[in-house]
Amino acid sequence: MANGPSTIENKKRWIPHTYAILVGIMVIAAALSYIIPAGEFERVEQDGRTVVVPGTYQEIEQQPVGFFELFKAIPQGMTEASNIVFYIFLVGGAFGVIRETGAIEAGIGRVVHKLENREKLLIPVTMFIFSVLGATIGMSEESIIFVPIGIAVARALGFDAITGTAMVSMGAAAGFAGGMMNPFTVGIAQSIAEIPIFSGILFRASAYLFFLGFGIWFVMRYASKVKADPTKSVIYDLEQKAKKESVRNAAGEFEAFNGRHGIVFLFLAAGLSINVYGVFEWDWFLTELTASFLIIGLASGLVGKLGINGTFEAFVDGMKVIAFGAIIVGFARAILVIMEQGSIIDTVINAMAGLIGSLPAALNAAGMYVVQVITNFFIPSGSGQAATTMPIMTPLADLLGMERQVAVLAYQYGDAITNSIIPTSASLMGYLAVAGIPYERWVKFVWKLVLGWLLIALVALVVAVQLGVS
Repeated sequence: MANGPSTIENKKRWIPHTYAILVGIMVIAAALSYIIPAGEFERVEQDGRTVVVPGTYQEIEQQPVGFFELFKAIPQGMTEASNIVFYIFLVGGAFGVIRETGAIEAGIGRVVHKLENREKLLIPVTMFIFSVLGATIGMSEESIIFVPIGIAVARALGFDAITGTAMVSMGAAAGFAGGMMNPFTVGIAQSIAEIPIFSGILFRASAYLFFLGFGIWFVMRYASKVKADPTKSVIYDLEQKAKKESVRNAAGEFEAFNGRHGIVFLFLAAGLSINVYGVFEWDWFLTELTASFLIIGLASGLVGKLGINGTFEAFVDGMKVIAFGAIIVGFARAILVIMEQGSIIDTVINAMAGLIGSLPAALNAAGMYVVQVITNFFIPSGSGQAATTMPIMTPLADLLGMERQVAVLAYQYGDAITNSIIPTSASLMGYLAVAGIPYERWVKFVWKLVLGWLLIALVALVVAVQLGVS
């Protein structure tokens, strides 16, 4: 018997909850404060940033973290990360309003409908659209609602559910990895690293083109094989049992695109453009970006005829959706609080600098990248991983003589790419549950694509080091 969504859920049960993993790391960090020698580097202010002075590490008196201090670290972490936590909440609320207007669903439905008789264009156009959303607003779990449409359209054109799911999910994933203006990953990581928000955008855009191009080629190649010979589908047996659904019925579930939706898209495009200009010309940071997103969201709600109450109801719903990723930042920061109180973070940095520093200079970034890929399995939340690792990777980059931008790139690629294959990824398991695709079948399809993206990212990091991207 074929596996279904319930089987996928059963396979997740052995995996600890992300918050449980973070609390476990906190306990380990507190225990290590009794074992790892306490130490510290000298730090100085330089060009508006706090940097580590190489060669100044020295051991100090042990400062173990007690049981009560362990739990005090959680509210302390929430307080220290409050600017990021509320940034995520408020931006998530704004996008909740935009989603509630139906503009995104209607816009994508219209594009898909226009391409229903041009299957050669369907895959690249759909993947491009979702990649733009992934790169600009960090679309990930939000794209789950489009998977049924993608599957229905793909089947109507002679493809399979894997193709329909990949058009949506791998398009968003390519953009998420590119992350040129992703406020939830790149924006947070760069703020922690104390470098300008969305700086290095041209290099990221160049790498994004390779991610997207390879993704489109991979999915189109698979789809062509399936159309030529349906038995080539990795879910052929499931496809034989699936009922055929018309494209019109699938697209008809959403409101037709209208003038109000067009104005919402106009607001969104104008707002994102102003944000980019504000970051580079007016030195905008999280506070200004949050205010801008709030204006975009509230204006979209009014134009989308949600009304005052409806707009704020959608705003609250948007914050509910993003709550998991917002609060996790505070828990992740609590790990840093414990390591700082125990004075072991500099000892860890010093050890990592010695380990990664033993590699050739061009491979230092690769070492960081591998650490981030491994970390992503346990902390698949992009914002949570940034809050956990960037406070360590930033001074490590200083010690290795590496641009902080490269450390952010190592985090960005390490966080994003494996989300398409690891079972701890909430978005991936959501896609598969909605599509009814068994996890092991998806892995059989996607592993070569993920491997290709991992190699592209590795090359991009080496190039970034050689070019001195800052």
